[in-house]
Amino acid sequence: MGDDARRASGSAHRVDIDARGVSARASLHGVEIARSERALVLRETGLAPVVYFPRADVREGALLASARSSRCPFKGTASYWSVVAGDRTEGDAAWSYETPIDAVAAIAGHVAFYVDRIDVEADVADAAPR
Repeated sequence: MGDDARRASGSAHRVDIDARGVSARASLHGVEIARSERALVLRETGLAPVVYFPRADVREGALLASARSSRCPFKGTASYWSVVAGDRTEGDAAWSYETPIDAVAAIAGHVAFYVDRIDVEADVADAAPR
């Protein structure tokens, strides 16, 4: 982890990314929206691991840009996406960091999903933080 993220809070907060790539799948109501062998696993102090899918591995048309954004001192500004699968749409169910801070630059071009709204399957136990 870079010093940028530590300085952002002045605490022992950590953000680690396993950039080796893991196998992962995401679906909405049984309809696959993403599948990857190159997904990243991000571990952040106090939070469950988050799987980030390369945008190229998300089904075309599955993401609709939202007007929502938020700022994280450890990752940067997040853009949000509604997820579309068949006739179902789940608003603001995905996010990405288009230009993350240097400490987490690896997640640029990747999308993560809220696991309470989108089914995400990945073997995060084998993922080792860097």
